[in-house]
Amino acid sequence: MDPLAPLMELSEVADALENARATVERMLWHKSLEDDADDIAAEVALADTAATLRLEGYDLDTDSLRAWDGEDAVVRGAIRVTEALPGLVDVWKSSPRYVLARLHMFATSDFEVSQGSPQPGRPDLDAAGSARMDALCALVSNPTSDLPPALRAAVIHGELLSLHPFPLSNDIVARAAAKLTLAAQGMDPRFLIALNAGHLEREPEYVGSAKSFNTGTPDGVRSWLKHFGMALETGAGQTLKICNETE
Repeated sequence: MDPLAPLMELSEVADALENARATVERMLWHKSLEDDADDIAAEVALADTAATLRLEGYDLDTDSLRAWDGEDAVVRGAIRVTEALPGLVDVWKSSPRYVLARLHMFATSDFEVSQGSPQPGRPDLDAAGSARMDALCALVSNPTSDLPPALRAAVIHGELLSLHPFPLSNDIVARAAAKLTLAAQGMDPRFLIALNAGHLEREPEYVGSAKSFNTGTPDGVRSWLKHFGMALETGAGQTLKICNETE
């Protein structure tokens, strides 16, 4: 049995994930995606990069990021992470630990590294943390059922936030890993869901439910999974807005 299967029995989780799936499917039928999918994907990538940076405390919107030419290492790293995602989908399915290291290197390669500090791409975990990382990687490499892709993406995202394997830019890596999981599981292979924008629009809930997930209690996990489903819906709505603006 898939270790994630019992999570579908938590109150309101199945409904939240099904509502997200239905909203995403409706979004994918938008007529703009017939001819302009690449342009829309580029706009979604820009919006999601701006959103992940705002979740890190940066005052950047899509327009300011489009015109951005600064030297901030975090901003440059977030841009590199977004640009790398399409090329990492297949590798993610077979070598998730390698991809997490690559994502962290993309995110932090411009950071100054002092002697004795963790190196980019190297998790800083104790024995218990390493065991949790092994279990997380198994969720990526060995999906054993037809559970909703959003469930697997939500758990991987929440686990990385809780485990915090990287001392810097960990949350940027966690959000990228969730997007990779949705792509690898076939829910969003073209990266058309503005998922990070969905988290940003529901930021207090995002922060609070992530803390709840970290408790490991059924109610805490349920809170996070419900948030993830609603963030997916919100992100799909952001993509629809982008689609409508391109008509």
